Amino acid sequence: MRNPLQDQLLKAGLVKKSKVAEVVREQAKQRKGKGHPKGDPGQAPGTPVVDTQRLKAEKAQADRELAAQRNAQARARELRAQVQQLVEAHRVATGGDIAYRFQDGELIRQLWVDAGTRAQLSRGSLLIVRDGGGHAVVPRAAAERIRERDPSMIVLDHAADADGPDDDEDPYYAQFKVPDDLDW
Repeated sequence: MRNPLQDQLLKAGLVKKSKVAEVVREQAKQRKGKGHPKGDPGQAPGTPVVDTQRLKAEKAQADRELAAQRNAQARARELRAQVQQLVEAHRVATGGDIAYRFQDGELIRQLWVDAGTRAQLSRGSLLIVRDGGGHAVVPRAAAERIRERDPSMIVLDHAADADGPDDDEDPYYAQFKVPDDLDW
């Protein structure tokens, strides 16, 4: 079945009868879905030519990146759980009549401790770590294991502060030593 344009072109002598018949057959095949276009023989008619290998490689790369991201999140959750277990297992009981103040970022925090705990905190044998929304006092050995997993959990470590670069920053102030057990 030819369309009127094909009939007009045939009457004008611009196309041959065999060429019109070939085009009609090709159109009929495409309508019925039996024929393949001149591109990829396995591709359905009417679909654009796409580089399937490139698409598969991109999808595989995206899947690998997503899996790596999920693994990293799982590892971070696992490390947080390990830190929480270490804090709970090695927590030193605090409570007393002395307010021990320390700096946590921009804020000044306070724990109530006794004289022995205060002396150990000043020497650096006990450290203060973050515990959920609060703070906990733990021995140095447990704090070192916590530091391996997440160094940001350590809030106060007087032994590390004494070895830190603060002593060398300004030589003028090095002559004025401030005792660690200074009450505020």
